[in-house]
Amino acid sequence: MKILLIYPKNPDTYWSFKHALKFVSKKAVNPPLGLITVASLLPANWEKKLIDMNVSPLHEHDIKQADYVFISAMSVQLQSVNEIIKRCKSAGKKIVAGGPLFTEEFDKFSDVDYLVLNEAEITLPVFIKDLLNGDAKHIYKTSDFADLQSSPVPDYSLIRTKKYNSLTLQFTRGCPFNCEFCDITALYGHKVRTKSTEQVLSELENLYNTGWRNNVFFVDDNFIGNKAELKESLLPAMIEWMRGHNYPFTFMTEASINLADDPVLLDLMVQAGFDQLFIGIETTEEASLIECNKVQNHKRDLMQSVKIIQSVGIEVTAGFIVGFDNDSPSVFQQMIEFIQRSGIITAMVGLLNAPRKTKLYERLEKEGRIIDDWTGDNTNFSMNFVPKMNKQILMKGYQNILHGIYSSRPYYERITSFLKTFNPSVRNQGKISFRGLKAFFKSIVVIGIIKKNRRYYWKLLFWTLFNKPQTFSLAVTYSIFGYHYRKVFNVRS
Repeated sequence: MKILLIYPKNPDTYWSFKHALKFVSKKAVNPPLGLITVASLLPANWEKKLIDMNVSPLHEHDIKQADYVFISAMSVQLQSVNEIIKRCKSAGKKIVAGGPLFTEEFDKFSDVDYLVLNEAEITLPVFIKDLLNGDAKHIYKTSDFADLQSSPVPDYSLIRTKKYNSLTLQFTRGCPFNCEFCDITALYGHKVRTKSTEQVLSELENLYNTGWRNNVFFVDDNFIGNKAELKESLLPAMIEWMRGHNYPFTFMTEASINLADDPVLLDLMVQAGFDQLFIGIETTEEASLIECNKVQNHKRDLMQSVKIIQSVGIEVTAGFIVGFDNDSPSVFQQMIEFIQRSGIITAMVGLLNAPRKTKLYERLEKEGRIIDDWTGDNTNFSMNFVPKMNKQILMKGYQNILHGIYSSRPYYERITSFLKTFNPSVRNQGKISFRGLKAFFKSIVVIGIIKKNRRYYWKLLFWTLFNKPQTFSLAVTYSIFGYHYRKVFNVRS
């Protein structure tokens, strides 16, 4: 059996980092972890080939040689998904599809032969058994959640690791919180399930054996969902493993802001090699936090929490949202000021949208306010519902935020302010790899010579060299990120 696994193309969005990746000669940020995990669940004697369309083009001969085509996708990849389906159907190929997009909106894909939904550890083996028996059904779904200790090691042999900026693995699924706008608990449950420490170490060893020596992203939606397991087992084992392998990786992940309340956990994460963390801050409006059930952010000094995490050498990146029913007209300037004062360089500010499986969608549908499908991209100036705030005021305020945090002057001022107090771990100070040097020289040409506002770039680099030389590589990285953000949001100054 010849299986072609296809990962659709991502559009040019905030998270694609398309314009930044060119500086380091990479094609994509992360590999398709879901598909390479699915590949490990398929029979060992099946022949498998993976095409990540963010890295390589999909050729007709690849489709023609396959017995079945497997597609996994997120909502933001819908356009590419439709193109793939059309090409495969024209070639007369059977399509098997799964992943978040198909699980949430399976009724929109009548041309897909087999929809294997929810978590593949449960539904895929049943489908394969039926397929081999000649009795495969159109839809496979379940309300159960998988035991992650049955999840296999992803098959990294199917991808070209050097084409990616970071590699990925997963420790948990599920989240202990239930924010109204988020579909994670609907997709993966409220109970946090974990892999065993032995599984994670095996996956780290697997990554190490590929020759990878760079960033590794734990894709967990809330890495600290099970704090006891982290503190008692996983992190101590990771610290020992990293020490024994001479610290080959740095780690990043996503977590809730209550991590700031646990100094022991923070210290263990730093020792294990975590240097970057994405946090959903969402809004500075307390009424909006209550509205969306963001209980972990209620009655909290959000600025102080961010500073605590930064103080141990972990960079905070964060998500922000405007468009809540309780947002006041002052929220836009408040958000600009919060982002500038917090020193959050990578601040993803998006418009509120309602994915279909969220509590928000249920509420807005009852209120008759849903007007469109969600695109999967909350930074493309689209909303799939009617907001309470005047739409023109909301869009103007959103544009003001983007200009206020990503135009050259405030952006570079934020970097300088952040670097003045930020001290990365000793192992990460002053490290400049070959690809880092390559990115630096490209940045000189593209940002330091060609761009109109190049004076801010040079001012930052010289300030860093003379005042904080151990953060020079960070200064270059942030300059490149800023170039990408201005391109994506069309911020010209």
